[in-house]
Amino acid sequence: MSAPTIYVDADACPVKDEILRVGERYGLAVVLVSNGGIRPSRDPMVRVVTVPQGADAADDWIVEHCQPNDVVVTADVPLASRSVSVGAHVLGPTGREYTPQSMGMALAMRDLKQHLRETGEIKGYNPSFSGKDRSAFLVALDRVVQRAIRTKQG
Repeated sequence: MSAPTIYVDADACPVKDEILRVGERYGLAVVLVSNGGIRPSRDPMVRVVTVPQGADAADDWIVEHCQPNDVVVTADVPLASRSVSVGAHVLGPTGREYTPQSMGMALAMRDLKQHLRETGEIKGYNPSFSGKDRSAFLVALDRVVQRAIRTKQG
């Protein structure tokens, strides 16, 4: 079996550099998918895919190309759900792992927060991304990549 690939929902992803380092450490291909604005990489293991403008163009591309046991990094809960359903290992940029068991609650919380923002009950501010988030992500990505490699080999 081939090694897992890391797919990144790269628009506004705060952990691209960390993903590239982990991909290099394990010799894995990394695919950065965005609507534009990401420079091509000289690293042959890094591919930059620019999709047409559109609400879900990057999400659709990732779901069409990822395979079971690949790794997907996204802050987008619906994309996480779609990727989990394909059998991918999915992480948010803060290190939160999305699994078949956690997706229902993640989607429900996303919908609730969206409703509360729309009705003015809460403000639309997300907490700022911290060094602690970055560290948690690196630990989680390393763990998930090792699991994906073991699963692909087994």
